[in-house]
Amino acid sequence: MYQSITMPEFEQLWKKTPVKLVDVREADEYAHAHVEGAISMPLSGLEDTADQLNKDENYYVMCLSGARSMAACQYLASKGYKVTNVMGGISAWRGEVV
Repeated sequence: MYQSITMPEFEQLWKKTPVKLVDVREADEYAHAHVEGAISMPLSGLEDTADQLNKDENYYVMCLSGARSMAACQYLASKGYKVTNVMGGISAWRGEVV
């Protein structure tokens, strides 16, 4: 089971406290623009890279619009990770990107 958060809620959280953000878009999408500090972990390779995450940490998962991050959250939660889907994805992000 995983949680979901709206983009306005996430943006407020992001401003207040450091959070771990995982971007599950493909590498070329991430390279084009991403939230500073986001960990690139494409959904297409998530089965091979998920073990790089710490099961004791909380992660927020983002993609372009929310569909891939939802799939990633379903997978990661089934493996015992603490994850929250950021609904709306980077398309809804109003902050700066790098």
